[in-house]
Amino acid sequence: MLTLIGALVLTAGCGPDESETASSPAPETPPAPVLVPWPLTGIELEAPPQRPALAVKIENSVAARPQTGLNSADVVWEEVVEGGITRFVAVFHSNVPPEIGPIRSVRPMDAAIAGPLHGLFAFSGGGPDFVRAISDAGMQVLSQDAGADGFFRLATRSAPHNVYADPATFLAQADAGHLAPPAPEFQFAPAGQPPTAVAMGAPAALVQLKLSGSGRPSWTWSAPDSGWLRAEGDTPATGADGARLRAANVVVLRVQVVNTAFRDPAGNPVPETVMVGGGEALVASGGSTIAATWSKASETAPVVLTGPGGAPVQLAPGNTWVELVPDGSGSVTLG
Repeated sequence: MLTLIGALVLTAGCGPDESETASSPAPETPPAPVLVPWPLTGIELEAPPQRPALAVKIENSVAARPQTGLNSADVVWEEVVEGGITRFVAVFHSNVPPEIGPIRSVRPMDAAIAGPLHGLFAFSGGGPDFVRAISDAGMQVLSQDAGADGFFRLATRSAPHNVYADPATFLAQADAGHLAPPAPEFQFAPAGQPPTAVAMGAPAALVQLKLSGSGRPSWTWSAPDSGWLRAEGDTPATGADGARLRAANVVVLRVQVVNTAFRDPAGNPVPETVMVGGGEALVASGGSTIAATWSKASETAPVVLTGPGGAPVQLAPGNTWVELVPDGSGSVTLG
């Protein structure tokens, strides 16, 4: 009998202490992830990859369309070059597509367009003065003519519209001084808040632009696509994959365009867009537009957008197309 009682006491003593059980702390809730915005799009990600920005000179003649990779660019700048055609400076950072092109030569304003990125600039051809300006602005030069890796020609296109590239190969060539991500170029609305054009502007369904006699792009707001869809004149603009070229923001800068002393092989003067200075601007985001002003203090300083009352303009998170519309000969029409 004593043996049985002892066993019962021993068994009871081995159980959990009720006071300890009652005071045990609740499991800790894991901390919310810290989201960091991509510098060129404002889209938040838990851990954006640490890589430099890659600027690439993309052709926009009729023979160059449809281009490859433009919808993957964070920012695309459209500029007027000789003969009234336009070309793009496409900046890739948050997305690295498998292929981009067709790639063409640099122009005098490209150094000021890409200078704030302090990253890589890839191109095929260009005058020595223009190439030197890219390097002097702090960019690492990746030139097909100088033998940089990553360029190739497509057999399905005729020269000179057939130079393409693998952007991952470009990024793998970044030297020690060009490995850092770019600084932000524009301001973006915080999560849950409207961009400035929506908060303070007016609804608009169409932005029609005249950059030159042949350069007449337009942007139409598409609510189902949550973006602005591009057209070249009356023709919808698409990529090589068939998808419409799309932008979360369209930023129009009214700029001075002057002729340089250089001429192309056909005898046309090579124009330069004056990027240091300022002027009128229009910002389209979220189906609305707002008048603004732009300023750029130096070749390597970013463009600053200022809205009514001097407040900074905040864009919608996403990709941005910057349209450089000449004063005087160019025009901007809203519909």
